[in-house]
Amino acid sequence: MSPSSIAERLRERTFNYALRTLRYCRSLPNEWDIREIAKQLIRAGNGTAANYWSACRGRSDREFIAKLGVAEDEAAESVLWLMLILRGGIREDAETKSCYRKAERLRRSSSRVTRPQKIIAARESNELRRRRESPNSPIHQLTNSPTTAGPP
Repeated sequence: MSPSSIAERLRERTFNYALRTLRYCRSLPNEWDIREIAKQLIRAGNGTAANYWSACRGRSDREFIAKLGVAEDEAAESVLWLMLILRGGIREDAETKSCYRKAERLRRSSSRVTRPQKIIAARESNELRRRRESPNSPIHQLTNSPTTAGPP
């Protein structure tokens, strides 16, 4: 499968997840505490899709990786809210369990996508740091050159 088709599949999955989250939260009981959980779940579900879509428009590899990381965090957060709904006894029906499983699969998918990129980014970051700290680096020479007081 080509990277573009994988990206398109994930775009569709994240969008459908956001829609499903919205519909699901509309069906939750209208009590003050549950409304707060629903608000957080809607934000996390929509944030998963919004950040993934934003990552696909990333202007650089670093921006792409950063946005993917945020999408992964949002997916993980939506898992938390769904676990709270399940274990808190708010709803323990098939629809809630299905939403939870979808959220968990989406979180794992985004984790698999981002892990290699994060490793590459960390390696690149370490390499840039080493170059900056090298005594032969122009930046190092400029920032660490001795200054003289007064005219030469």
